[in-house]
Amino acid sequence: MNSAPVFLDAGAVEKHWPASGALLSALEAALAAFSSGAEGGVVQPLRTVVPIQKHNGTSNVYAYLMPAVSEVLCILGAGVQAYSHYELFTQLFSFKEVRIWNRTKKNAEKFASKVNGPVRVCSSVQDAVNGADVIVTVTMATQPILHGEWVKPGAHINAVGASRPDWRELDDNVMSNSVLYVDSKEAALRESGDVILSGVRRSMVFIPQLSVIFESFSGMAIEDTITAKMVFEGWSASG
Repeated sequence: MNSAPVFLDAGAVEKHWPASGALLSALEAALAAFSSGAEGGVVQPLRTVVPIQKHNGTSNVYAYLMPAVSEVLCILGAGVQAYSHYELFTQLFSFKEVRIWNRTKKNAEKFASKVNGPVRVCSSVQDAVNGADVIVTVTMATQPILHGEWVKPGAHINAVGASRPDWRELDDNVMSNSVLYVDSKEAALRESGDVILSGVRRSMVFIPQLSVIFESFSGMAIEDTITAKMVFEGWSASG
């Protein structure tokens, strides 16, 4: 980040604010002067993990949704979102073990060699999630890869992939035996294949024995705005 960021003025923010999706394109254009890499550079990974950031010292959403004792973190997928979620989860929480699975094993091995900390590469999804307290799904799967019979009762599932209405990462067993939290009900019913195709609609009272799923839909204006703040703070701190 060698160039000063170019910021949207108040008029531009007000213009784009009513349409949550519209703000991102304007934000990305404004950040182009120092955002590195293709397809959004630092912006997309940051805005996807916004819900797990601490803000002004207050607890994030996962402090309430994760098991009180969480020792094993499992990440399914080894793309850019896997790196960003690993970084934030391991910064905010202490795990005794971290596991990674990816359909292409060499990408999982690459992930394990690049991150700061020991990671066990698993040969199957079942092996990776067995006994895991926290499961992060960041894949491009179009059919369910996570099956309910493999999931530890009370585990927390952070579902990031399956971002199209005809894609899925979680099977019906997972969906029907979990408490589902979303940051946008409208987006969940419009975009999440896991929600739409499983037919999950009912509200449930929290039961400790049930798994807890959190699906966050990046693209909301508030998340884009917080991301801009995070990027600015990072740039400012770099001098």
